[in-house]
Amino acid sequence: MPDETPDIQTIETKVVYRNAWMTVREDAIRRRDGSTGIYGVVEKADFVVVVPVHADGSLQLVQQFRYPVKARFWEFPQGMWGPPGTDPALAAQHELQEETGLAATSMLHAGRLNLAHGTMCQGYDIFLATGLSQGDAAPELEEQDLITRAFSRAEFERMLISGEIKDATSVATYGLLRLKGLL
Repeated sequence: MPDETPDIQTIETKVVYRNAWMTVREDAIRRRDGSTGIYGVVEKADFVVVVPVHADGSLQLVQQFRYPVKARFWEFPQGMWGPPGTDPALAAQHELQEETGLAATSMLHAGRLNLAHGTMCQGYDIFLATGLSQGDAAPELEEQDLITRAFSRAEFERMLISGEIKDATSVATYGLLRLKGLL
């Protein structure tokens, strides 16, 4: 008979910080062996990442200033849109248009990953966008410095190897799409 004891049980949860974008909580826990401890957990809404692929095979990226690390970086369009429970495909279409001005005739759901499951409960859905047409971007206030442009796959891979692209979500997304044979 297998041991049914949970690996970790939550004894108590205390919210230590909350704003419109995230909640930080501290959980008192009990491990399988009976020892106790704490976990700090960041709760953030799930998000989407969109890989826009042009007819010539180039990839559309965005660059913006990322305040926590005080630098600008190239990455795939990504973000949260709508209330919790919003269809990720609708969020992906919205984020693509908002950040790049692009619309896609095909939005393929290619997978789902966790962002940093050692500290956060946030995950993300990956979409491959094709059949692109250009319209007007409508960036949010926080994205007013956003730049967007297309890169060939060779240039994108050079940027990955050189460390110019540091966004872990973009790196993992590209790797997953390549391994699935979608790029």
